[in-house]
Amino acid sequence: MLHRFGPEIWLAHGRQTEVMGFRYPTRMAVIRLAGGELLIWSPVGLSEALSVALAELGEVRHLVAPNSLHHLFLDEWRQAYPQARLHAAPGLGQKRNDLVIDAELGDGAPLAWAGDLDQVVVHGNRITTEVVFFHRPSGTVLFTDLIQQFPPGWFRGWRAVIARLDLMTAPEPSVPRKFRVAFTDRAAARASMARILEWPATKVLMAHGAPVEQDGRGFIARAFRWL
Repeated sequence: MLHRFGPEIWLAHGRQTEVMGFRYPTRMAVIRLAGGELLIWSPVGLSEALSVALAELGEVRHLVAPNSLHHLFLDEWRQAYPQARLHAAPGLGQKRNDLVIDAELGDGAPLAWAGDLDQVVVHGNRITTEVVFFHRPSGTVLFTDLIQQFPPGWFRGWRAVIARLDLMTAPEPSVPRKFRVAFTDRAAARASMARILEWPATKVLMAHGAPVEQDGRGFIARAFRWL
């Protein structure tokens, strides 16, 4: 159920979601902070088995919605873990005014996890404002939707054609074309990426795609060299 990805970080896969007929696998990260509490990044659908596995690691205290597109399962988690604080990317509050959001994510980590994580808001995109994280103990950068890769054969028919044109099935994880076009303020985006490239990244994790486990900083530079 939980797969260790590095020191104090685990991954879990959830049920697929569907958007306009496109199937998306889901993945979340569990980070155990220095104080022992758990931070859940991009929560997937909650199951009893997942709850049991989490209880063995620690207490869930923080739920993180890293962009305004990853919110489908937050209600389940709020009900199961009422003591957890919900930290959401800019824009999610306007999209989901039914959610009680405890804090909006910004540039720079809050005190609750400043010793374990750094974060940068990637500004300038019309589709969503994504908050990218760096987990220091494992050297992992966590992207949500700005970088994606789907395996060959994942999509069928005309959806496969759209996915190929959108770079969703490129040989290496890439920024989909729709997100590239949506960067209307490229100067702001470049400033955000410059900060991300300062991190000593070894690994890169994304919600939709196989993790990159070496030369993380070089990979990120290649993924955004078009910017």
